Amino acid sequence: MLRLMPFLILIAYGFLMMRFSVWRSKRMLDEQSRPLDDPEIQAVAVRLAAALDLPEVRVNVLEIEPVNGLAAYDGRIFLTRGFLKKKAEGHVSPEELASVIAHELGHVAHGHTRRRMIDFTGQNAVGILLAGILNRFVPGIGGMIANMISRMLMAKLSRRDEFEADAWATALMIRAGYGTAPQISLFRKLAGLTGTGGGEIPVWLRSHPKAEERIAAIEANEARWQRPALSGPL
Repeated sequence: MLRLMPFLILIAYGFLMMRFSVWRSKRMLDEQSRPLDDPEIQAVAVRLAAALDLPEVRVNVLEIEPVNGLAAYDGRIFLTRGFLKKKAEGHVSPEELASVIAHELGHVAHGHTRRRMIDFTGQNAVGILLAGILNRFVPGIGGMIANMISRMLMAKLSRRDEFEADAWATALMIRAGYGTAPQISLFRKLAGLTGTGGGEIPVWLRSHPKAEERIAAIEANEARWQRPALSGPL
């Protein structure tokens, strides 16, 4: 039992860090957001809700400038003020924002946000344990190596989640009658919208798949799902 104590302490530490992160995120979202009041986006949310046989899909506005959408730990969906400004300027259509909402609904449907919080707990525990082991062999840089390995693992998990949410969004957009065109066109605009045409990639995009990879996956899913069923013997 005593041999397991350090590991149990690390798990407890990771759990407390997770709870603190959830509390801090919820507080920030509560303080910096409000219900959406854009009629065009409310209309696409109604259409997505109908395709899901839900009474409504609530969308909130997060009052920050970066262009992004997110699904909170409690299932709430947010579009940033920066995204809505791009729409007001004519750079993004309501249908393209419908694909963002559909993508975030995909994260909720798959339980990605909750799973990432659990992964975060494990990452902290494993990272600290790995740093302790590596520091015995490479003093001074063991912690850096452990942190790099942990971040690479989380990035891989994040990429998987993004592809899953994209596929879920594709199915919903097709069912709602929008098709995949808005989803694909948004990904083609993404670098310009986020100001990363040739510069630094923002933190929230570093663990995401490349736009070209996501578009290829969307097109493959669309072709597979909309392929007519074969009839008669081969």
